[in-house]
Amino acid sequence: MVGTGGAIMLREKSLSLQKRYVSGVVRQIILSWLNAVMLEYLRLPGALRDLARLDGLAQMSLIRVIAVFCGGMLLLSVISRFVNTAKVERWAVVGIFGILSIAALRASFTWAFLAVCILALIFLVVFGFCGWDGQPEPAVKQKQAHRIWLWITVGLSIAFFLFVSAWTVGRVYSFSTPTFDFGIFCQMFYNMKESGLPMTTVERDGLLSHFAVHVSPIYYVLLPFYALAPTPAALEALQAAVITSAGIPLWKIGKHHGLTGAQRMLVCAVLFLYPAYSGGTSYDIHENCFLTPLLLWLFYGIDRKNAVVTAIAAILTLMVKEDAAVYVAVIALWLIVKTVLQSQIIDIRNLVTGIVMLAISLGWFFLVTGYLAKSGDGVMTYRYSNFMYDGSSSLLTVIKSVILNPMKAVYECVDTEKLYFIAMTLLPFLGLPLLTRRYERYILLIPYILVNLMSDYQYQHDFFFQYTFGATAFLVYLAVVNLADIRINWQRVTVLAAAFIVSAACFYKVVVPKAIHYPVQAVRYYDFYQNIRDALSEIPDGASVTAATFYTTYLSQRETLYDVRYCSLEHMLETQYVVLKMSADSDFKKYAANGEGNGFENLVNLLEGNGYAPYKSVEDTLVIYRKK
Repeated sequence: MVGTGGAIMLREKSLSLQKRYVSGVVRQIILSWLNAVMLEYLRLPGALRDLARLDGLAQMSLIRVIAVFCGGMLLLSVISRFVNTAKVERWAVVGIFGILSIAALRASFTWAFLAVCILALIFLVVFGFCGWDGQPEPAVKQKQAHRIWLWITVGLSIAFFLFVSAWTVGRVYSFSTPTFDFGIFCQMFYNMKESGLPMTTVERDGLLSHFAVHVSPIYYVLLPFYALAPTPAALEALQAAVITSAGIPLWKIGKHHGLTGAQRMLVCAVLFLYPAYSGGTSYDIHENCFLTPLLLWLFYGIDRKNAVVTAIAAILTLMVKEDAAVYVAVIALWLIVKTVLQSQIIDIRNLVTGIVMLAISLGWFFLVTGYLAKSGDGVMTYRYSNFMYDGSSSLLTVIKSVILNPMKAVYECVDTEKLYFIAMTLLPFLGLPLLTRRYERYILLIPYILVNLMSDYQYQHDFFFQYTFGATAFLVYLAVVNLADIRINWQRVTVLAAAFIVSAACFYKVVVPKAIHYPVQAVRYYDFYQNIRDALSEIPDGASVTAATFYTTYLSQRETLYDVRYCSLEHMLETQYVVLKMSADSDFKKYAANGEGNGFENLVNLLEGNGYAPYKSVEDTLVIYRKK
């Protein structure tokens, strides 16, 4: 009979073999895939290897890559039954990636591409020497923070809320908020308050639901608060409150991973100073602002194995937007891999949670994108046209492109115009999201790479737009858990202090000048802007209006509203009032004769010829025409 000690040893040995087997399968999948990709890429003539073009991708065969991949997997699985090939496989990954890098660099050399290939090789060399850190994540003792650190964090949160509110409300009061997108949301919330439906006329030059463009029922969470103060400025303040609330789950995540009160305070401070966080509000409210707090709550629910928090956070995240399912799916994939690789005993609850989350998120994604494609305004896949090698507009083509040629994805991620974005999103965290030997955590970098770096759509790699909110949650979570792996407190504090200094410097240099411009303008030219408000207030509340893009926000509290620049002539002439901004030349280009001449004068003549007469004006700034 085997004693208790012997049984425990046998069980531990069995679990160790199981984990080695799973990690070995993952390693063999990566090796077989890279080998298949390398052989397929090297088959191309030199002229077709250029990563800046799509010709080469069009000539690569997915069927051939899959066949070579399957053959490689079969060969490796047979050999590994008789010989321990783990170290050879790790070094083979290094060698094959090196060959692939050299071939790609010869075809499409840039210094940034060279740098990232070298960094990837260094990472793979470390992997070759050390392998994956397969030890279970150690249990940590949750530390109760001294109240002073909590109150300092509360103070920082209030200061952050006031800063973002002043910035964005200043944009409203200085008439700096355009139709796209704030004017749309202001009219949408007005209609939601009146009828319960997210209808707009200004978004696509006709009455439709905003959910035909983006499926974002999360906006209804804000509706009760908006109803208390139904103004555009209130929407901006609500966005500031939403993103400030991310400090709550971040504080709790830090506590769960054993960070002290001072360390948690510094982590929250780094988030609030992170340029891509406050910067994401600079073009007014968007549904994406919910992503950071909700995703952090989702991470917290998973860390604490709290099914209720996990379920609520996951469902609310899916309600943010059609592409929010990608974030939930990535977290689910990470949870599955982490559970299988790292648990001493497979945690069935975590495994089931991951599988259910993955299934629901993928199901929801295909459901809403199918709805948008058939009944809505379509899915905005054009943002990945740099991967659409087959002329289609399907996101599946993007996936096939990455499978066929991952070097194309690497090349696109370090395009020259994206380097500043990479610096400003990774330096404030001192690169902490990248520093780990628990390689399953690199799965959590997928949203940052997919949403912000792979696309050629310029706004997705501009940290002054809303596309940073999702990736920010993943990066700050990775920073926390990788920091928690440092067991010596003074080293943690040193890293966090350095991150705080870098973040503060970036915030002061890049964010502050842009942010203070708007409230300063609103105060300095208060009388001028008040004259504009007085003139616009002369338009009756129920009247239909066509307006210049920077006046639609103020005039949004009505059922019928169009933008001069984008609406049809038919719709414009149906409205009772037309509000023109005299200096907005781009609004009048389509009214210029043969694209030349003074479009403003032509539009005025057109209006007067159709029964409109001047109604109100402000200096040389705006003129309002009313239909007789």
